[in-house]
Amino acid sequence: MTNHILSFAGRKITEEDIEHIKWARETYPNLSRTELAGTICHIIDWLTPSGRAKLAQCYDLLCLLEKEDIIDLPPKQKYTYKGKNNNNTQQQEPIHVDRTPVEGDIRELLPLTLDIVCTKGSHARWRYYMNQYHMLQAKTVFGSQLRYFIRSKGRDLGCMQFSASAWALKVRDRWIGWRKEDKDRLHLIVNNNRFLIFPWVRVQNLASKSLSLAAKQIQEDWKNEYGYAPVLLETFVDLHYFSGTCYQAANWIYLGLTRGTGRTAKQGMPLSKKAIYVYPLKKHFRAYLKGDLPYQVVDPDV
Repeated sequence: MTNHILSFAGRKITEEDIEHIKWARETYPNLSRTELAGTICHIIDWLTPSGRAKLAQCYDLLCLLEKEDIIDLPPKQKYTYKGKNNNNTQQQEPIHVDRTPVEGDIRELLPLTLDIVCTKGSHARWRYYMNQYHMLQAKTVFGSQLRYFIRSKGRDLGCMQFSASAWALKVRDRWIGWRKEDKDRLHLIVNNNRFLIFPWVRVQNLASKSLSLAAKQIQEDWKNEYGYAPVLLETFVDLHYFSGTCYQAANWIYLGLTRGTGRTAKQGMPLSKKAIYVYPLKKHFRAYLKGDLPYQVVDPDV
């Protein structure tokens, strides 16, 4: 293993892991790349807290190891693994959208709901909204994730997505009081990486109300989907375009700015710095994140 491979997708890659990967390739020579990745996930225990194989991350690691001549993978098949929710929208059919302006008092929209995106058709609709109306569009997200429609009286008003948290974030880690060895509880933090209110919807406090609803129900929704409940939410606000007012109104806590490098930014290509906001879902969230309380304990009063 080359010296610069220290971690990959939140996991430290050890020499023992590499030996297990080589053994699996030699022992099961007829497996496809995807089948090999799934097998290796279980051999090296690269699983989510609910026991699901981290297939996409392992697949990407295998491709990297092949590029560095550490292993030799089977030939690529006509298809490649693209994750749980394939966001390729080149062939997506146009979706009818009601763009009738929505204005007035937030009370006129109550009850407001967050509906989980769970069917093939609803995923297509969610991706269409993001690709049409969100500046970052609907890029592929690996790992645990939940998507929502913000709805009122049967009509879509916007969308949200929550997914795995950032691996390296010094401001957040220092605020929590985390050590490096505490990162095995990173899955207890969930990132709100997409938030969209449609441009024809202009209702004061709708965004902050939607964030408040998400904070109330995401623990139960996440537990139903993945077998555990997160204890902290985080998000990044690009101050070049937004002020973060809705997060402030929903009582999210401002921690500071990112370094402007991002997860995959190349040297010499800095990204814009973003404001970091967090929202604790548990009173004693630090104790959960630092291992002083087991994350399996889910007490609404704690």
